[in-house]
Amino acid sequence: AADPIRGITVHGQDGLIDPTHWSFGQLASLSGAPASYLRKLPAPIVADAMNYGLRFNRDAEEVKLLATETPVLLGDEGFGQDVATHTSLRAATGPNYGRVWNDEIVWAIMNKFGDGVTGDFRVPGEFGKAVQVTKENTTIFGSDRDMFVFLADETNRIEVPNRRNGQNGSLARGFFVWNSEEGSKSIGAAFFLFDYVCQNRIVWGAQEFKEIRLRHSAGAPDRWLEEISPVLMEYSNAAALPIEQTIAEAQQKRVDDDLQKFLSKRFTKSESTAIQNAHLREEGRPIETVWDVVTGVTAHAKSIPHQDARVDMERKGGNILDLVAE
Repeated sequence: AADPIRGITVHGQDGLIDPTHWSFGQLASLSGAPASYLRKLPAPIVADAMNYGLRFNRDAEEVKLLATETPVLLGDEGFGQDVATHTSLRAATGPNYGRVWNDEIVWAIMNKFGDGVTGDFRVPGEFGKAVQVTKENTTIFGSDRDMFVFLADETNRIEVPNRRNGQNGSLARGFFVWNSEEGSKSIGAAFFLFDYVCQNRIVWGAQEFKEIRLRHSAGAPDRWLEEISPVLMEYSNAAALPIEQTIAEAQQKRVDDDLQKFLSKRFTKSESTAIQNAHLREEGRPIETVWDVVTGVTAHAKSIPHQDARVDMERKGGNILDLVAE
């Protein structure tokens, strides 16, 4: 409906509901109209277009709404303020959207890893040095459409002999968890080793990147409990020794006898060239082992400007370490 003061509203069972910017876009999509165009039109025209689209493109039963009430203070502070409630439409999805609640995920993380500030796994520092966590540098986020948590153990680092250029080094463990109650993204978790996190909160040198990602289908709540939550809960207790053994074996397993064939099975021609050049630049010698390939992939990933493409490259590098078990 079009309200002269509130603009576009949705008639709910208990009254009018105001859509958020995100849920307005979902309603537009469900009604078959582009949100960017509707945002420029007068509210009465938008309401008519949406009602028409929702009526003829799908039945009302095919739309699943998520609304939330929040308290609102009325009146001036110090003059007997009254409390009212404001209802917002947070999401409009299909009827089979499998919603996993953010608070369930957050409580599971807190029960196992703590508050993200005082435990072993916490908001990462800057270049490996602990910093006071603020709104500007936190790696725990929540918005009108999703949540994201990144915690890392930078104290109990994994020692790596011959890490780079013949020098010993170490890697920290970290994990991502993300979810959307509102239908903007999947639910998932990723686990990895890394060098450090910079001031811009970019993860550098990510290796052994493993990811579990689920669509919000009808079975998503059960699959979160069965497939992601147990892995996340065990991660804090994972011993460093198996990881160190994997790295040591990767350093011994040679691929230089047919390097081009090895790389061509996993990367494009341009990626293969970039990986070899990156390794040569950082190590001063050609790729010889599986670990060298991982190092080259990590070095090349640093030069990729877009985060999604960089993470995808780091994920490919993590998959290479699985070869040492073959």
